[in-house]
Order: sequence, then structure tokens, then C-alpha cells
Amino acid sequence: MSADGEQKGARIVHLSLDDPALAARNPDLEHERRVAIFDILESNHFELVDGPPGPYRLQLSLADRGIVFAVSNREDASLARIELSMTPFRRNVRDYFMICESYFEAMRSATPERVETIDQARRALHNESAELLKTRLAGKVVLDDDTARRLFTLISVLQMRG
Repeated sequence: MSADGEQKGARIVHLSLDDPALAARNPDLEHERRVAIFDILESNHFELVDGPPGPYRLQLSLADRGIVFAVSNREDASLARIELSMTPFRRNVRDYFMICESYFEAMRSATPERVETIDQARRALHNESAELLKTRLAGKVVLDDDTARRLFTLISVLQMRG
């Protein structure tokens, strides 16, 4: 993100997940959620295409068969509600958590080479999923690659019923 983007406020300054089941998540999923939120708040680029400039507050939630991006301004006044179908993401979410389970298990007991192999597959799927998210949000939101990857992680966490 450029300094200009930061000055214009094209960023998320508050992020929350609307999911009452979050407390029931397993520790690995909870860790993924915490890290993704922390990383987004530390550095991100997020800008509504046809909306007022940020900074923004973002709440992610599930709705019917989709994910909702509820975007508001710093004072929490609603700016946009973007709903995306989960259908294009289902395989990626399923595969991502299968790889994550393997990765978490490998971290506990596998060789460093095995951990690295699994981590490479995880990163590749993460990057593919981030591109899919950017494509699905095109025309509504502009975001950078790191923000897209972290948002995909949060969407996946919302989808998993730990």
C-alpha cells in the first residue's frame, strides 16, 4: 500500500466477524482468525469503488448461501452492503482447511521438509483463493493481495463450524 492510499483512508480500521459460534472454534482456527484480523488492521488496502472514501469499518457475516461485507465509516454509519455467493469459494474453503489440518498436524510431529511441502500447497491455494475474491469483488471494492488473502482466511473461518 502506498502512503497516498493511507492518506486517503483507503483502509480498514476496524474488523469484526458476526458469528455466535466463534467461541466454539478449535484453537488452530481461533489462531488463524486472530492472526488474519491483526495482520489486516496492521496493513491493508481496501477501497469502495462507488462509495465514500475510508477509513472503513468492516463486518463479515454469513447470510443464506453467501458472505456479507458490511462496510461503514469510522462513525459506524453504513456505506455499503456487499453480498457474495459462497458457491465459487466452497471447494477452496474445503481444500484450504484440509491443507490447514495437515499443516497443523505436521507442525506438531513431521519433518521440516514435510512442513514446508504442506505450507507451499497452502500458500498456493491461499493465493488462488485471494485472486478469486478480488475477481468477485471487482467493481465494488479494490483491495491488495495481502488483504484479499487475509479476508479469504476470515471467510473460511466463518464457513467452518469448528
